[in-house]
Amino acid sequence: MEFDWSAADLAFRDEVRAFLDAELTPELRRAGRLATSVYPDHEASMQWQRILHARGWAAPAWPVEYGGCAWSLTQHYIFARESTLAGAPALSPMGIKMVAHAIIAYGTAEQKAFYLPRILTGEVFFCQGYSEPEAGSDLAALTMAAVEDGDDLVCTGSKIWTTHATEANWIFCLVRTSRSGKKQQGITFLLINMTSPGIEIRPLVMTSGEQVQNQVFFDNVRVPKSNVLGQIDDGWTVAKYLLVHERGGAMAPYLQAMAQEIGLEAAQQPGPDGNPLIDDPAFSVRLAQARIRTEVLEILEYRTISAMARGKNPGPAASMLKILATELSQQLTELALTAAGPRARVYQPHATKPGGPIAEFTPPVDGYHSGTEWQAVAPLRYFNDRAGSIYAGSNEIQRNILAKAALGL
Repeated sequence: MEFDWSAADLAFRDEVRAFLDAELTPELRRAGRLATSVYPDHEASMQWQRILHARGWAAPAWPVEYGGCAWSLTQHYIFARESTLAGAPALSPMGIKMVAHAIIAYGTAEQKAFYLPRILTGEVFFCQGYSEPEAGSDLAALTMAAVEDGDDLVCTGSKIWTTHATEANWIFCLVRTSRSGKKQQGITFLLINMTSPGIEIRPLVMTSGEQVQNQVFFDNVRVPKSNVLGQIDDGWTVAKYLLVHERGGAMAPYLQAMAQEIGLEAAQQPGPDGNPLIDDPAFSVRLAQARIRTEVLEILEYRTISAMARGKNPGPAASMLKILATELSQQLTELALTAAGPRARVYQPHATKPGGPIAEFTPPVDGYHSGTEWQAVAPLRYFNDRAGSIYAGSNEIQRNILAKAALGL
């Protein structure tokens, strides 16, 4: 595998850097820098999507005929890496990076014509309806019912941990249309308009205080059968296809930037002996180990890109990268909390750019906060990152996949 970028790749990198320098306003960079989780401030994210769409770069992984870019896998990685390092706010993955690929692969011509252009512009904003109170990692145990009634499916049940349900106007759901056969059978992939009668959203307050996750209740919600993606009772096939896209992405640049930021902050924060925390052996060794692991993660991401560029299936690499990235992110947020020092104990989300409303918190009228913005961000990132090893398929499930696919156990 060749680790050096080609001359064409370097030219593309410079083009991306020039675009980011020109288009990323200080406000957008602040939203990216002070994001408290993988979900940035919603308005900033949508503003950045509009800018990218105007350039034709909002959905580079889509086929060109639907608005994507004819980029190589290396170019996709370069774009993701440079955007992260420049502090660009992330785009919501639910539409552009997830359900859109399922629509392209399994949608009818009418579904593609309606949804894809509107996802690009942000007119259609999706959330994900997968998990249920009794069906998380064991997703096939879902029970939300969809009963056929003429040209409609009548849906009753609930979904939980639904990110940005209050911002979304559409939700893609897995629903139970049959109970015969294995539990993976009889599941249908359904696109539901969130303005449909019978839908109720109840925000969930996370440990960070943010209201980003929600529980969504469906009470006899009528959905046209024309909103089925794929075939009735064969939604598990669509869901498995979509999960490949959910677990993809370039995490190493983000984690490398976090490690660098922690080191700079620790150089200013007094350690146990009064000297800079970065000089404390116990802390500096942990940070050095984490930084080494970010380099290892980047090499593994390069290897995956290289395999895919040669037309090979990366196999269980997605599960391996998901485990490494989320657990390394948790290690780094723990170090960040230490580096932020005593001021990180103060709850001051008004100094950050959270991904949703903050429950039961009234910021100071003058906007005052103790310490730096970075010290305010650190605890919120720590709390949010506890879920990293659970979402997108818990790491225990990912280890089972690796044991079966890679070790033959």
